[in-house]
Amino acid sequence: MRIPIIIGNKNFGTKKAAKEYYSAILNSYNFGESLNNLHYNDLIDLLQYYLTYTNKVDKPKEKTATEKKEKNNETDFFIQDVSIARFTFKTKCLEFVPSIGEPLIISYRVFVDKPKINERATFSKVCRNTIQADLIKVKQDYFKKRAKNFKAPCQESKKFLQFEDLVVDHRQPNTLSVIIDRFIKVKKIEYKSDLNKLSEFKNQELAKSFREYHTEKALLRVVDKNLNSSRSGLARLKPMKVDIKINY
Repeated sequence: MRIPIIIGNKNFGTKKAAKEYYSAILNSYNFGESLNNLHYNDLIDLLQYYLTYTNKVDKPKEKTATEKKEKNNETDFFIQDVSIARFTFKTKCLEFVPSIGEPLIISYRVFVDKPKINERATFSKVCRNTIQADLIKVKQDYFKKRAKNFKAPCQESKKFLQFEDLVVDHRQPNTLSVIIDRFIKVKKIEYKSDLNKLSEFKNQELAKSFREYHTEKALLRVVDKNLNSSRSGLARLKPMKVDIKINY
């Protein structure tokens, strides 16, 4: 059953319709441009929609006279601008610029979906972003070496495909999830999610450490992104000649 959602004064029949609306806003601007007043208000409504879901607000306690005075002396917090920022590899994203604190990169898809915050999933996402450039380089190098007539072969099906139809896949059993799990245990990592840093590690030494660990453990294949065949034959631990290692 499709459940309509209301964001601000807009009634969307489905989450998909809401995402299409905000996607159109995002793609109507160039990098660095600020949203016009109408779209700014739309995004503030979306932010409010998300925050009312994620923040459980208890009934406020009566403030003392001192607390009221301190509150009156505080600088008002507000979003002074919403602009188009550059995310990973030239991808557009929305950036909220507050009057106090650092800019906040947001995903309109996340705000519409309102998923439960999962610190483990957030950490995994950051790990994936950290090694994304390495994986893209693997794919580019493979395509340069193996391409014929602008197509390169899938390492499983042997079918020649265009660049965008191929993906870099981790050979089992060392899938990326397994590598991340082992990295957490080896490094004894305690992680906390941070809505303002969902895309990268704050600690660059930790980012460097994960890249090195991933490079050591990962055995990669370049395969058809739509491939649904069984991967049981790839579960052997012994390296094979066709395995690809990261070099950087």
